[in-house]
Amino acid sequence: MGQNFRKLKEKFLNLIFPKFCINCHKEGLFLCQDCFSLIEINSFLYCLCQKPKKIIKPGKCLKCQNKNLSGVFSATDFNQNIVKKVIHQFKYCSLKELAVPLALLIILHFELIANINFLKNSILIPIPLTKKRLKERGFNQSEEIAKILSQIFSLPLENDILFKIKSTPPQVGLKKKERFKNLEGAFLLNNKKIEKIKNKKIFLIDDVYTTGTTLEESAKILKKGGAKSVFGITVARDLKF
Repeated sequence: MGQNFRKLKEKFLNLIFPKFCINCHKEGLFLCQDCFSLIEINSFLYCLCQKPKKIIKPGKCLKCQNKNLSGVFSATDFNQNIVKKVIHQFKYCSLKELAVPLALLIILHFELIANINFLKNSILIPIPLTKKRLKERGFNQSEEIAKILSQIFSLPLENDILFKIKSTPPQVGLKKKERFKNLEGAFLLNNKKIEKIKNKKIFLIDDVYTTGTTLEESAKILKKGGAKSVFGITVARDLKF
């Protein structure tokens, strides 16, 4: 009864508010299959540097050894116009359904680099939003992506361990040092759940890796809480910063 009602409601809404591809404007999906296929998926990894080098294994180059983040997996490059459009619509225009194709990009990335096994016995943690930002946006974009990855990879998703307690101005437009200062003291661990991360491999989920300040600050907090290692997983890597 409930499922049939939801399907009927969806059909009714689609008749009144039809979906159009945000790239080619074809009716049917917010991102059609043809436009999705135009997105180039990374078959390699990047180090953590501001001007990153391509690396073979998950990890860090010599310049990145002092970072708390152990490595990052970015499915595609942010400078692709379709990718920019999709992420912007997903985050700022409440197109929650776009979490599915964005998560699929990450899944295809892992298939290309043959690192599915690298995810075993780990925990997924989405980068949190403040309560105020969550209320404004209506959902946490990182958590929506993480929910899909959790189902596909059969990994536990923990969304009540890491919290963002400090409202910060948008990182866009800030220099690297300003970004780190902007996020100082912004994240906090839930001490009641801290045992869940002890000696565990953590994967932080976010939409875009630019300078890595958000992931690095989160990794620092998680490492202090006892996490064995912390990696990042993002939809895209912004190489133009």
